[in-house]
Amino acid sequence: MLDTLKNALKIDELRRKITFTLAMIFIFRLGAHIPTPGVNSDVFADLVNSNALFGFFDVISGGSFKRFSIFAMSITPYINASIIMQLLTVVIPKLERLAKEGEEGRKQITQYTRYLTVVLAFIQGLGTSVALKSALYAPSVWNYLMVAMTITAGTTLLMWIGEQITEKGIGNGISLIIFAGIVSRLPSASFSIIEYLKAGTINVFSVILLLVIAAIVIAAIVIVQQGQRRIPVQYAKRVVGRRVYGGQSTHLPLRVNQAGVIPIIFASSILMFPEQIARWFTGNMVAEWYLAVFSWGQPLNALFYALLIIGFTYFYTAIIMNPVDVSDNIKKYGGFIPGIRPGRPTAEYISRVLGRITLAGAVFLALIAILPNFVMAATKIPNISFGGTALLIAVGVALDTMKQVESHMLMRSYQGFIK
Repeated sequence: MLDTLKNALKIDELRRKITFTLAMIFIFRLGAHIPTPGVNSDVFADLVNSNALFGFFDVISGGSFKRFSIFAMSITPYINASIIMQLLTVVIPKLERLAKEGEEGRKQITQYTRYLTVVLAFIQGLGTSVALKSALYAPSVWNYLMVAMTITAGTTLLMWIGEQITEKGIGNGISLIIFAGIVSRLPSASFSIIEYLKAGTINVFSVILLLVIAAIVIAAIVIVQQGQRRIPVQYAKRVVGRRVYGGQSTHLPLRVNQAGVIPIIFASSILMFPEQIARWFTGNMVAEWYLAVFSWGQPLNALFYALLIIGFTYFYTAIIMNPVDVSDNIKKYGGFIPGIRPGRPTAEYISRVLGRITLAGAVFLALIAILPNFVMAATKIPNISFGGTALLIAVGVALDTMKQVESHMLMRSYQGFIK
């Protein structure tokens, strides 16, 4: 591993990309410790500690949410804006035409995504400041607006940093920002476990069990993330003038986890909304009943969470992977699946295969999302917010980044990370 890193740093272009990426991540981590004006961070930290859902967002933001720094919302509004734009591309014909226009069309959609990110960030920032007004030193309309504008500016800066990493660094910038936020919580989580051990709250067996579960989960994530169902595709020979084209055999790779972590984000957003509304009406009988039965970490909440993730996995996979379009493209270039007629039968076959492997991916995502509930019950370690979802994101980003580094090294005959 050290030899591989040494070889990577010998390549000037790759060394510049890695250095630039690390510099941008350093700026992100620096901003995560700059407090938002007008907010009592100690009071806000207590509010976050009392809410498991807030703890999850704090892990994603790398501790910025708990400190309520200028990067408190992290890159979440940009992710939500990207998802909304993907959905609108399917619904609105103009956006669909832009998506098919190549590079210029994608640039225009990216610009729309940036505008939507700013709008969503401001709305989310304003709602957070009003809902958690007890953490403000002097709650007023001006302070609400100031807090909202500050953290909106922070999200916009993170969006720019992410785009710069993607363009001039190595890996996907937005994903690396989330990865850096998750990994930055490892030291504090380790210190918390050590404190629990010293206090006698947990024992060594619980820590060993936690490490074994983490190792098994990481191995399972790697297997599923890399898992593919390869459908063989044969291209017929074509004679154009004196040249013969085609005739080769290839395959159509269908990933087991086609949707990534998007279904988990969808499901958590939907479940979070009514819970937040209920918390605004403390003392109300209906709100108290809802929080007691459906709050984050309760059995019914976990059940609905898993069902929503499975449903959204099928929904999002259907949006990003259209069997009819894939079938038409195969037919257009003279290809066919052995034993399957081109056209509609091919689309139906791809749809059946995609449906079966999507079920496996959906169940896996659901189990990963509700994993912290079982881990806390098995290990008796409280407040495990660094759960399966964070591991899924971290491992997925690490694999993608390693692949990019490997491609750069293989171009120059160096051995890559993945053998």
